[in-house]
Amino acid sequence: MTPVEIIRGDSPIVLGLPHTGTWLPEEVRAQLNPRGQGLEDTDWHIDRLYDGLLPGVTTVRATFHRYLIDANRDPSGHSLYPGQNTTGLVPLTDFDGEPIWDRPPDNTEIEDRRQAYHAPYHRALQTELERVRALHGVAILYDCHSIRSRIPFLFDGLLPDFNIGTNLGTTCAPQIETTVHKIAQAAEGFSTTLNGRFKGGWTTRHYGRPDTGIHAIQMELAQSTYLTEETPPWAFDDAKAERLRPHLSEILATLASLAPILGGK
Repeated sequence: MTPVEIIRGDSPIVLGLPHTGTWLPEEVRAQLNPRGQGLEDTDWHIDRLYDGLLPGVTTVRATFHRYLIDANRDPSGHSLYPGQNTTGLVPLTDFDGEPIWDRPPDNTEIEDRRQAYHAPYHRALQTELERVRALHGVAILYDCHSIRSRIPFLFDGLLPDFNIGTNLGTTCAPQIETTVHKIAQAAEGFSTTLNGRFKGGWTTRHYGRPDTGIHAIQMELAQSTYLTEETPPWAFDDAKAERLRPHLSEILATLASLAPILGGK
């Protein structure tokens, strides 16, 4: 299995898809307990949700599951949210805080996975961002995520529908943050927050360097916005998705139109 799938386009937007993959090597699947083998923390169908929303968009998608190694975590293992419950480079628990391994990987296994899966994904993402920046003078990484709307282990209460992360405005130009937030706020029937519980994962924080012409923003969607239920079999709800997709399309199209304003070609 190739660890990363790339679709190259000529738009200034690059979609990062680190958590839609469900592939695991059989020997790793055998190390997981039955709960872990359920792969419940997948960003279910996010690639399908965003498919076709912006002509010419570039996508970089990890094909492997985050339980193998999490492509949106610091490869050093440092926590994104010190002092808060979260999951690590190779999660030992799921989002509910429950163990997922019969035999957790040791440090050697984790390093092997980093080199074989995490590193190739980020080499591909870096390459595509640099290619797009060469075309347009700027590149905008839009990192695509989703999560269940109720997870007491990670956050209190009900998660808003649109969760926008820019690490407190440091990972992109102000126009990008403002544009995305305004469109989300205006989306009738949906709720939103900016830099709430999810301020942007390692990908957003690592690549978002506005002074270099690479901007990054994370969108964490509540899965209730496009799944029939936030439980197995994690069915895609076409009617819900059709209400959501126009707002996502508007976000991406408007971001693409900002490229010349941000100093692009």
